[in-house]
Amino acid sequence: MKRRYKELKSSLPRLKFSPFYAVKSKLKEGYSAEDLKADLMSGLIVCLVAIPLGMALAIASGAPPESGLYTVIISGGLVALLGGSRFQVTGPTAAFVVVLVPIVNQFGLGGLLFAGLLAGVILVALGLLGLGQFIQFIPYPVTTGFTSGIAVVIATIQLKDFFGLTVTQMPDHYFGRLYALWGAKNTFTPVEFGVGLSTLLLLVAWPRINKKIPAPIVALGVATIGTVILKKYFPEIQISTIGNRFHFHTYNGQGNGIPPTLPVVNLPWNFKDPAGNAFALNFQSVRLLMPSAMAIAMLGAIESLLSAVVADGMAKTKHDPDTELMALGVGNIICPFFGGIAATGAIARTATNIRFGAKSPFSAVFHAGFTLLAILLFAPYVSYLPMASMAALLMLVAYNMAEAKHFGHILKAAPLSDAAVLLICFSLTVAFDMVTGVSAGVILAAFLFMKRMAAMTSIKLTSRGSTSGMAFTLPPEIVVYKIEGPLFFGAAEKASEALTQITDDIKVIIFDMEEVPTLDFTGLIALESSIRKINHKGRNVFLVGVQTQPQTILERSDLLKEKDVRVCRSISEAVDQANHLLQGS
Repeated sequence: MKRRYKELKSSLPRLKFSPFYAVKSKLKEGYSAEDLKADLMSGLIVCLVAIPLGMALAIASGAPPESGLYTVIISGGLVALLGGSRFQVTGPTAAFVVVLVPIVNQFGLGGLLFAGLLAGVILVALGLLGLGQFIQFIPYPVTTGFTSGIAVVIATIQLKDFFGLTVTQMPDHYFGRLYALWGAKNTFTPVEFGVGLSTLLLLVAWPRINKKIPAPIVALGVATIGTVILKKYFPEIQISTIGNRFHFHTYNGQGNGIPPTLPVVNLPWNFKDPAGNAFALNFQSVRLLMPSAMAIAMLGAIESLLSAVVADGMAKTKHDPDTELMALGVGNIICPFFGGIAATGAIARTATNIRFGAKSPFSAVFHAGFTLLAILLFAPYVSYLPMASMAALLMLVAYNMAEAKHFGHILKAAPLSDAAVLLICFSLTVAFDMVTGVSAGVILAAFLFMKRMAAMTSIKLTSRGSTSGMAFTLPPEIVVYKIEGPLFFGAAEKASEALTQITDDIKVIIFDMEEVPTLDFTGLIALESSIRKINHKGRNVFLVGVQTQPQTILERSDLLKEKDVRVCRSISEAVDQANHLLQGS
């Protein structure tokens, strides 16, 4: 019993806690004035990318634009300091949109923030338990399927503002959204479409002209200036902007756009939605929000660790996945107290951070600081940003996120089973939600993996009454069965069926288990059942070449204590003992 307890204890994950991993590793190498200069410059560039994206993603999620900026500030600085990736940039991402929109519709802004807090707690637990490495077990067709599905949903949501449509209520489900958009086709606004299309064209064309200045700054800047000019000289033209869509309250009354103040500390469940409704914090609400919180945590973990892997490949560094998850969890716990939405590692911003010369995690901290400074100094100008331009930006983000090239490559080159996983995960993500798509994709991929593993396992008659390839004579009363591959629940029945060739003249069966790396309980039951059927007819069984893990399982089962079951190191040893048994009888 004591041995069993030790084995159980050693198999449990150990709590891990290694904050400031990336910061400490960089400071240990040395941090110079040149490094500081490089981090300041890269932080400024990333800030210019993060500001429009932060606002656009918050709006797409159903939150006010400042919530996205507060997420950039709080999570961007905090996760960089605490985390395990040297160049990771954290903030709101497009992948969260399809998860957050239904939460806002049902529970309001307070519910959205509380769900992010719960997700943060889950992420901290994942990091402390050392489960960061298990994210790598999610198959590539699943990640491609749900990210492509999310991209389609995000692009569909943006059609309303891109075409200037008037939709009174946007349904939660995809086909309902399509129906609502089609029903609003008569409200098409040419001016809004012109603003959105020109922004989109500039977003696509600018990187070919100049890669040093981020395209979103140029495109949104031109669109904003153009909108101001149009409104000045043609006041009858109505163009929807952040200023006339979003409002905030101050001591002096109501303002338009985003508040030019520091983030205010408040309890997440006390934040009210635009209709003035507060979130009711009770057990029922927590129970209903828990699945969404799990989805946010899992999606955040997957995207953040994938981003960290991409960063490692670009910068030749190595991240600590568990520390990164823990830091991400802390960031998501703190953000809601300032009105910030869910955050994760952002691949595009992280790549930008590296390309523009970042040297340490301080570049991400500086990007958060520059964002805060921009709010304090330039908030009034944000109100002129056209909603159609923000929609164009997110449509481009969705296009890049869709990974159409990788999607097509899987369909072309992957086995039919992997292509099926991709299409099912994609379709369910679009038709229902990300949780359904990922769950179905992972389950289907797991079943297909088990099928492949079972196909690798075989038990076959290799020797009977012959001496072929052996340095000894094998009597006709002895047969040798060779078991190859893991003997687990998926292959157990297959192993049992292979023993039907044992005839009445056979007295000894030798199982060659040298190629069996692992044995689970179902495999053990199948092996026990087969051996007992063999023993029941007065036959003896020898197990040869048993590896460490199967040996441990067999010893626990008391199977090796059976008088007609013996373990040998080699087939020749088993044959010698079997000959003695046969001669004695």
